[in-house]
Amino acid sequence: MCGIVGIVAAPGAPVGPEAVVRAMNAAITHRGPDDEGFFRHAQAMIGMRRLSIIDVHGGHQPVHNEDNTVQAILNGEIYNYRELRAELERFGHAFYTQSDTEVIVHAYEQWGEGCFAHLDGMFGLALWDTRTRTLVLARDRFGEKPLFYTRDGRRLVFASELKSLLAVPGLKVGIDPEAVRGYVCYGYVPTPRSIFTGVQKLPPGHFLRYVDGRASEHRYYTLDLEPKYRLGEVEAEAELARLLERAVQSRLVADVPFGAFLSGGLDSSVVVALMSRHLAHPVRTFSIGFREAAYNELPDARRVAAHLGTEHHELVVQPDAVDLVEKLVWYLDEPFADSSAVPTYLVSKLAREHVKMVLTGDGGDEAFAGYERYLRFLDLERVGPLKPAAAAAAGLVGRFVPGSRGYRLRRIAERLRMPFPESYLSGVALTRKDAADALLGEAVRSSDHYAGLAAAGRDLDRLSALDRCVALDFAGYLPDDILVKLDRMAMANSLEGRSPFLDHKLVEFAVRLPRALRVRGRRGKHLLRRVAARWLPPDVLRKPKQGFAIPLGQWFRGPLRELASDLIGSRSFRERGLLDARAAELTLSSHLAGGADHGELLWLILCLELWSRRYLDAAPAQGGA
Repeated sequence: MCGIVGIVAAPGAPVGPEAVVRAMNAAITHRGPDDEGFFRHAQAMIGMRRLSIIDVHGGHQPVHNEDNTVQAILNGEIYNYRELRAELERFGHAFYTQSDTEVIVHAYEQWGEGCFAHLDGMFGLALWDTRTRTLVLARDRFGEKPLFYTRDGRRLVFASELKSLLAVPGLKVGIDPEAVRGYVCYGYVPTPRSIFTGVQKLPPGHFLRYVDGRASEHRYYTLDLEPKYRLGEVEAEAELARLLERAVQSRLVADVPFGAFLSGGLDSSVVVALMSRHLAHPVRTFSIGFREAAYNELPDARRVAAHLGTEHHELVVQPDAVDLVEKLVWYLDEPFADSSAVPTYLVSKLAREHVKMVLTGDGGDEAFAGYERYLRFLDLERVGPLKPAAAAAAGLVGRFVPGSRGYRLRRIAERLRMPFPESYLSGVALTRKDAADALLGEAVRSSDHYAGLAAAGRDLDRLSALDRCVALDFAGYLPDDILVKLDRMAMANSLEGRSPFLDHKLVEFAVRLPRALRVRGRRGKHLLRRVAARWLPPDVLRKPKQGFAIPLGQWFRGPLRELASDLIGSRSFRERGLLDARAAELTLSSHLAGGADHGELLWLILCLELWSRRYLDAAPAQGGA
């Protein structure tokens, strides 16, 4: 696990001093505190920070091919590197390390840009070919590892984190209004945009070629949700068990101590159960909880740990909320309003005291249709051609029914009138359109509330209602929220996180299962629960899904109250104009009066303003908050 950076100049343009790439590298020392490496060519400079996991003593980067004409740097892990190495050696390639990174240069020699389809892993990588003066960037299939880039007529600059780009002199960046709208809508900035104009995220499953000053993006992977498999339940169960075993076992390759996050929910419990089957020693597991009972899953995690005989570590936390949110803003790079980043950071910090790598349960809900919002959307779609009449009826009744029940009916009516993908996105967006219109500053306001992801849903008509939701989450929520949270919060603690549920063979099998094997009655993950019953007690299989949440409502009436009041009432907040100061003040006062819980919306406001102060008002300092 590492961080990578680089600058490649267009023909005739200077690449600049090496000190610039060293400054870019220094900004992400937390991603790789063990080592650093650089390579300079007439037209290119690349650098990396390394967290040593495989070939600890011999895996220095950049790595090169036999004649030093191809250089590679990698952020991530290639799980099938041993198999690839053996295959490439049969083709005549000679290796000089035991690292997974070295297979990339030889795979590129052998298969060119087709090499990425051979890689089973999570990666953001860069290749510099001195023979053709070509830079190639690539990102893994589902976006586990980040990769940002920007270019002008003189150069292309890339990095694992945005803060590295800001270390480049003369790089002109400004706020992208559409990115702000996307953030207020979803709580994150949807790919391919970043919060800065001119800076893009390389989409998952894509590579970029930069040669002679020209850049082009190319897709090398597409997740196909059709055709569906025609399998009986027994046959499907056997195949799923095999794929789960393979996915977990392949991610156990490491030359350092490792463990797993354990929430007590189905996904993380399955991962830990399978780790236990393949390890001769107890799995080290890590859980955190808050003192508030509604936000504490420690008893559930403790029961699973006892059942599986793990070496369990847990912590009830009472964090300094003010210090923590300011610190996380720096590590997250972009405005990010998923408050579960807080417990993810804290459990990563706990784990790093004992291990250097963890396995997680991320990706299970998307692959196996585990979110309750999928079921709610299927209920809406079940109305079919009666949608207009149903919408009219729900809206009419909702106007006369008081309280939350009337509100829900009006929301149902609103969603029934919407076309896809807005009908789904309106149910997953962090902020409704009317609330966003009131909150957004006039300069960034727009009538197209769901623009950040709506385009990704326009060509999904051929898919079933369930598959359309899953496809949208693989395009947006998974890479831009779930995986950003895991990568940044683990890396903030110099910890590697691996997600077996994102093994591409496993995902491809899961999403092509017929609906009856994914959703049964009012529950998702049907087949996964059947398989998990082999290893886990019944109460884990029955446990309702519980988000990795924090007590935001209480925090804004307690430790965050003064900070929120100071920020929203400040002159800089008003003059910045990204959000409407009056709307923000009303949101806070309503929350403090106890009339409604606006904790999530206040967190969104707080994170955007803290980010603005850190990244706009002052250059991000090296080394964190």
